[in-house]
Amino acid sequence: MSSPSKRREMDLMKLMMSDYKVEMINDGMQEFYVHFHGPAESPYHGGVWKLRVELPDAYPYKSPSIGFVNKIYHPNVDEMSGSVCLDVINQTWSPMFDLVNVFEVFLPQLLLYPNASDPLNGEAAALMMRDKSSYEQRVKEYCEKYAKAEDVGALPEDKSSDEELSEDDYDSGDDDMAVGPVDP
Repeated sequence: MSSPSKRREMDLMKLMMSDYKVEMINDGMQEFYVHFHGPAESPYHGGVWKLRVELPDAYPYKSPSIGFVNKIYHPNVDEMSGSVCLDVINQTWSPMFDLVNVFEVFLPQLLLYPNASDPLNGEAAALMMRDKSSYEQRVKEYCEKYAKAEDVGALPEDKSSDEELSEDDYDSGDDDMAVGPVDP
């Protein structure tokens, strides 16, 4: 790669060509949103999050900044700001990695293996260490409440706009309207 800006463009294009929905925030290529699905085999499965990604000027030599826009219950994510514990990415970041690695490796690993000993959300960390099943139940509640496809502006995976509507979908709820002759 000849420059960090070319690398940024290549990594962003690679991410856009993958299975992730990417929304640009402005005209530059440094800030964007990515829709991220919780990993299978985890209490986050079925959740969909919108993540804000900011690429520093020194990317790929410096790791991206990542934050959850909609709420997630996790020891290493600040519940109010959505910030992801930077140590998680910074400790293992290398210019060899790209944006697809962030969404296919780093974030799934973060959700599958939270680090309760270095929390940004102390309550989640304490609950996880004290009562893992209650922690997992709380994670699922947050997924139901804050991380549905419609919460990030996405269509659910099992429905598309060109599917036929069922008879139930055609019901407009106008059952209380008066029925009378139709004007010709």
